[in-house]
Amino acid sequence: MHEQNEGMTAPARSHELATALRAWRDRVSPSAVGLPSGGERRVPGLRREELAALAGLSVDYLVRLEQGRAENPSPQVAESLARALRLRDEERDALFLLSGVASPSRGDVPRSVTPGIQRMLDRLADTPAGVFTASWDPVLCNELWTALRGDVSDRPRRERNVAWRHFLASDHTTHRDAEETLAFEREIASDLHRAALRYPNDRDLAALIAELVRGSARFAALWQRYELVPRTTSRKTIEHPMVGAIRLDCDVLHVPAVDLRVILYTAEPGSEDAARLELLRVAGIQSFVAAD
Repeated sequence: MHEQNEGMTAPARSHELATALRAWRDRVSPSAVGLPSGGERRVPGLRREELAALAGLSVDYLVRLEQGRAENPSPQVAESLARALRLRDEERDALFLLSGVASPSRGDVPRSVTPGIQRMLDRLADTPAGVFTASWDPVLCNELWTALRGDVSDRPRRERNVAWRHFLASDHTTHRDAEETLAFEREIASDLHRAALRYPNDRDLAALIAELVRGSARFAALWQRYELVPRTTSRKTIEHPMVGAIRLDCDVLHVPAVDLRVILYTAEPGSEDAARLELLRVAGIQSFVAAD
């Protein structure tokens, strides 16, 4: 929902917000919010005056919201409506986005891996796979990922972060041309902007961004541009000390429920790169400097 609405105009947001509010109001039964449900009702859920009273709004203002005639309700109004409508977390986020304001933080950047993600990695023995937070801290990887990218588990937490290693470290073993490098850096800066909007009270995330701005002129310039570019499939060449250069496709899968990213590296079947990746899988984990 977030990426779809970044380029949405204010009138279009108001129209979609109006549609969503009517649907959510119809879904809430009067008994769920402590109101009598007897008698004849023309709507399946709450009446407008009932929702307005629960949210502390005037009926006239709610009418204008539901007709798409009121743009950009305040964060306080959005929070009151989310509470009155009994919205789930993702629906609450959608309400704030359609209102044109940042959703309040649910807490710190999530780091918990679900059993489903763990089972997925267990089944991907022949595919390097790693799981990362919204701020690009690693939280889980399989053995082939470690064999390909290096073991960073003994490093301080900050030095394990993907953005920190790329912009502030000098031990890169990933080779990209200028165009690929710029695309990667724009995506990382965009991801951190999104994370900062979702988790404005996460101190570790704020400290990471401040450190990147101070320590990297390239990151600081990208941060000032405030781009929110979509993430795309990329290709990268990893220089491995045992099997040599491997050219791989890199796909990033987003798990919205826990706001984690799963990175998968794959090679074209039958290619020399696939053969080198298979050799690495058979050889197992080797100690070498971790890649960015």
